[in-house]
Amino acid sequence: MTLVDDTVSETGSATRARSRSSAWTAVCRLDDLEVERGRAALLGDRQIALFLLHDGRVHATANLDPYSGANVMSRGIVGTRGDAPTVASPMYKQVFDLRTGVCLDTQGKEQRMLPVWPVAVNGEGTVFIRDGGPV
Repeated sequence: MTLVDDTVSETGSATRARSRSSAWTAVCRLDDLEVERGRAALLGDRQIALFLLHDGRVHATANLDPYSGANVMSRGIVGTRGDAPTVASPMYKQVFDLRTGVCLDTQGKEQRMLPVWPVAVNGEGTVFIRDGGPV
């Protein structure tokens, strides 16, 4: 789905990578998400994890934990580090910034990134993910 009007407001990491593909894919309704509880969805053949924060922002990351190789990030613990919204892996407890995918606490392992996607929510409450791969 390609959005060509101004009815979509970008949230979370969506303000980055405006030069990427302009194709957006509807993945769910905002009402389908629970605050600080992850939800898994398919974007093409890739599993993503969606997170709705208390302030209404929605973030999308890979559901694949870069340390364990398991599709479990949607079951992670949502929190904050300073002003950064985070998710902690339910496997080995690495903590990732939901905005950038940077691992803030590697638990003694090498640095790895969690892929993130731009997210937008339109006026009708539909959540969209920008196609074209992670940012």
